[in-house]
Amino acid sequence: MKSNDLQTIYVMWLREMKRFLRSKSQLIGTLVIPFFFLFTMGFGFSSGFTLPNSIPNMNYLDFLVPGIIGLTMLYSSISAGISVLWDKEFGFMKEIMVAPVSRIAIILGRIAGGVTTTLIQCILILIISIFMGLNVVSFWGIILSIIFMTLIGIGFIGLGVVIASIIEDTQGFSLIMYFVIAPIVLLSGVFFPVSNFPCWLRVLAYLDPLTYGVDGLRSSLIGFTQFPMSLSLGILAVFGIIMVLLSSYLFNKVKV
Repeated sequence: MKSNDLQTIYVMWLREMKRFLRSKSQLIGTLVIPFFFLFTMGFGFSSGFTLPNSIPNMNYLDFLVPGIIGLTMLYSSISAGISVLWDKEFGFMKEIMVAPVSRIAIILGRIAGGVTTTLIQCILILIISIFMGLNVVSFWGIILSIIFMTLIGIGFIGLGVVIASIIEDTQGFSLIMYFVIAPIVLLSGVFFPVSNFPCWLRVLAYLDPLTYGVDGLRSSLIGFTQFPMSLSLGILAVFGIIMVLLSSYLFNKVKV
């Protein structure tokens, strides 16, 4: 990779970070909904919810926290794609498209910035959840969970850029985003184990990349898993590579 490509990645990353740090309401708004789920569902279902093959001393709050982290990564990552539409609207897109830099470097910079900002949000959720009573298996489990968060972020930010490269306006992006997010979340086992689904629905869940992201987070943080960790890492890595390449291809064809 050329030095100007590295500089492009850094500039795009820095731009996303500055935008995030200036928008305090974005951080607050992103954290409110996850903690609403944790307080209402985590404490409300703890007494009456049983988990298949559960480990000793694990309650529903332990099961739910990794799912909420995965949900936050998904929502924040796909939402990051809307910055493409904002750049198109305010003219920044035209400037970077005519610049003598690699399109893949522009996409990598956007993804790096988006992953960093979503990681900040999810690590905050994880830290606060530990104070709420989350039983983490080990320190290395936390490190491994950050790897899973990063892979989830890369794949779904790429998906967000793909959607934004096709859609012409922010209203259309918002509608498509929620249409995409809803089935991904409900099929991924965020709230209930995938093994509880009927067979036909389980097949659809196995096609959902977030299913493996959430399971990897649970395996890392609380030791509860339904898939081999190597399988989850492999599927998320392949999904991320495909989304990066596809978003780069479609981004290069965006009309400004």
